[in-house]
Amino acid sequence: MNKNHCKLFILLLFSFGSTIVNGQLPPPVELSWLDTTALSQPIGTTWGVPWKRGAVKVTNSYSLINPEGKAIGVQTWPLAYWPDGSVKWTALAAVPGLQQGKYKLQVSSTPPNKIPGSFAQENGSFIRINTGNLQCVIAKRGKYLIDSLVMSGVAVGTNGRLECILQKGPEGEDFESPRKEKYTSNIQSVSLEQSGPVRSVVRVQGNLQSTGGQHSWLPFSIRLYFYNGSNAVRMVNTITYDGDDQRDFIKGLGLVFNVPMREQLHNRHVRFAGDGPGIWAEPVKLLVGRAQFMLNGTNVFPGQQAGKPVANEDQFDARTQALLKHLPIWNDYKLVQSNADGYNIQKRTNPQSTWLDAIAGKRSAGLVFVGDTRGGLAVGLKDFWQSYPAALEVRNAARDIAELRVWLWSPYAEAMDMRHYDTIGHDLTATYEDWQPGYSTPYGIARTSELMLFAHDHVPANAELSSNAAVASRPPVLVNTPQYLHSAGVFGEWTVPDRSTAGKRWLEGQLDKAIDFYKTEIDQRNWYGFWNYGDVMHAYDPVRHTWRYDIGGFAWDNTELSTDMWLWYSFLRTGRSDVFRMAEAMTRHTSEVDVYHLGKFAGLGSRHNVRHWGDGSKEVRESQAAYRRFYYYLTADERTGDMMREVAATADIAMAKTDPLRMILSPTKYPTHARMGPDWLALVGNWMTEWERTGDKRWRDKIMAGVNSFAKMPYGLFSGQQAAFGYDPATNKMHQLNDTLGAVHLSILMGGPEIVNELEGLLQDKNFSRMWLQFCRLYGAPQPEIIKVFGKGGNLSNLAPDYARMPAFVAKATGDTGYASKAWNLFLAPGSGTKFDWKQLSGPDVLKPLKEVPSISTNSTAQWSLNAIQLLSMIGDKLPAQHPLWSGRDSTNASASNGSQ
Repeated sequence: MNKNHCKLFILLLFSFGSTIVNGQLPPPVELSWLDTTALSQPIGTTWGVPWKRGAVKVTNSYSLINPEGKAIGVQTWPLAYWPDGSVKWTALAAVPGLQQGKYKLQVSSTPPNKIPGSFAQENGSFIRINTGNLQCVIAKRGKYLIDSLVMSGVAVGTNGRLECILQKGPEGEDFESPRKEKYTSNIQSVSLEQSGPVRSVVRVQGNLQSTGGQHSWLPFSIRLYFYNGSNAVRMVNTITYDGDDQRDFIKGLGLVFNVPMREQLHNRHVRFAGDGPGIWAEPVKLLVGRAQFMLNGTNVFPGQQAGKPVANEDQFDARTQALLKHLPIWNDYKLVQSNADGYNIQKRTNPQSTWLDAIAGKRSAGLVFVGDTRGGLAVGLKDFWQSYPAALEVRNAARDIAELRVWLWSPYAEAMDMRHYDTIGHDLTATYEDWQPGYSTPYGIARTSELMLFAHDHVPANAELSSNAAVASRPPVLVNTPQYLHSAGVFGEWTVPDRSTAGKRWLEGQLDKAIDFYKTEIDQRNWYGFWNYGDVMHAYDPVRHTWRYDIGGFAWDNTELSTDMWLWYSFLRTGRSDVFRMAEAMTRHTSEVDVYHLGKFAGLGSRHNVRHWGDGSKEVRESQAAYRRFYYYLTADERTGDMMREVAATADIAMAKTDPLRMILSPTKYPTHARMGPDWLALVGNWMTEWERTGDKRWRDKIMAGVNSFAKMPYGLFSGQQAAFGYDPATNKMHQLNDTLGAVHLSILMGGPEIVNELEGLLQDKNFSRMWLQFCRLYGAPQPEIIKVFGKGGNLSNLAPDYARMPAFVAKATGDTGYASKAWNLFLAPGSGTKFDWKQLSGPDVLKPLKEVPSISTNSTAQWSLNAIQLLSMIGDKLPAQHPLWSGRDSTNASASNGSQ
């Protein structure tokens, strides 16, 4: 988003205490922290709040009231609009303070107060930020992302840059080492995207350039978030892989800062975050040895270890000064997280001497500090151990300028290998793998890392650094209650948990068990790693007691049957922090790694495979905005907004280059094929999202071009064999290819109904509503019913539990209780019993003790859960009172689950 775009679409409103004067305005909205992290310093946060259609105008103002009843500054801008022009989602930025408890957001009809001046200043060469005690300078040219960070008048960080070690080829079979070359960030553009009274955002874009300047690669996009009154800077860093996977191996990739060191060696300190709240802390020159080092009768070491200033050496007596000269000086330090369950800390005196093991642990919180008693810099990396191999490093702590390094990919690990897992293809029938020559490429995939920079004007106490690490690991965000989110009418069909009957208690218990099992499974199966974290596996192998990580299309899930949506609807319903973090990690992964952002496949994603990018099927169903918009609206995350905008503009053009049905159907006179779903419905979700984000009706027109195309066809949404049509991205029209009735199950299983549940109310188009109702009524219908409507028969698929929400929609739309019974009977058919009860495995047949559900499948779990959620919303009042699954059981106890609400 460039600066002009911000001026056009972002309205900044600032208020310190407006009161509601119009009874028709929304009542105060309750907010609370997602997590209960104790804050040691003011931290800024940004979040989204939805509104009912027609309730809030862009001219309304807002005030945020903290738990003590005091108004605090809030900066706002609209994220989305209803079709009538009212605000659908508002983004809010604030520095709420250290208070836990409930906050209140109030809307006023009075004009917003005059906007105070921005704390960001820009000229042709620099952007300067002044949040109060913290000043930051960002140069518009060169290699430094951040020129300087100054805290309370003392420079604590300079020359912030990205560094990459490129290894030309894999390690040799006999361990011969290929050539390596260092690359450093090269800035191509810097923009002040947002400049307000509370929050300013700077975007830095460029690539990594070789030392000699002959070669550039790895485009990056970095956003720096500053909040008025906060000494912390949030950094969101995206790199896009544009190398040759056969030759370009990343040996190391990290963020580096220079940290000026002013004080004597014994007043310099290094800190690492360890397991949980733990901190490893040591001075560069420890004042401890055979004798105690005394000053004025006091042993100085306890205070030194705590980071307190100690008098310079010339203040000690002559005998002590002589001893001080013989103490070792530790110059370099590193914490290396080699896997998800182990790290070690080492230090050394100089490059000519060995590294000394200090201590080892399991899962570091991912924060490093270096500085002296006048100030220093701490940097924390979100999902540090989950995204191994990672490392934290301090070099040259004994010199005038220390280096702080946060390695996103540790140089102490094997080089990053982006090659496919085999040199030959494996048949779709044999391994469920749709391999095609030249399609198993990582060229164009991306990875986003989130970091927090904390400027300190002292050596922070361990408790303060522990709080910094917790904030970096779980950035604070304010959230609405599930009840409020539901009342706003966003995200279609869902409702909050209701355990008022035996049947509902059983269903809620199953939904809780499903989430809790996958939460456990992520950890016990070690679904971690730089390119893997956030995703889950597709299919289970009960014979090997493992997921089919090595079998073609049965390995990584890559969004297959709307897993992302399942997690997000589960959060919306429960408000659970752990579910939010699962969904957040999945959104970060599936939107970046499973989607192409450069190259010939840009705008498309990859089907499930052993390697996330390995399958030959490249489609919009994986890249669609419908899976990402939950996270965007709840957090106002700009990177997610970028990607949704990308696919809205490019996905259908990419389909014309890579026909989704090229292996099944012959080319036609139209540029490409598109199935009604998942292809067209995924495009519709992209355009719907861009329409509501901008209010620009051109995006609605794209949707209506398809709707009007179907309305002219004799069989509506069934007017194509296997639901396939011709599609022209120039006109957005769908074209009937034959006179055959058809449907495909993927129309329902990959976000289609969830998109339509929202779209129908936005479009309010009679033709679309009629055709969707017909589609739901006739999908899987018997031939006599099809013939009665269309005058001919056809294969309109078969009904099964995964499609129960189709007759449920009919029941809600028409009030026909027969369709409600049909939906529940489908969903509760034999085999739909307790699906998520696990058993404990141990002994020689498994590598380690495991909890196992032998029949588990991510496809069935996601679809079962989505159907349960939507049926409870649409026809929950028609759920049978008696059923073998819950009749005669104590369902209240059976439904209990850790963390559920």
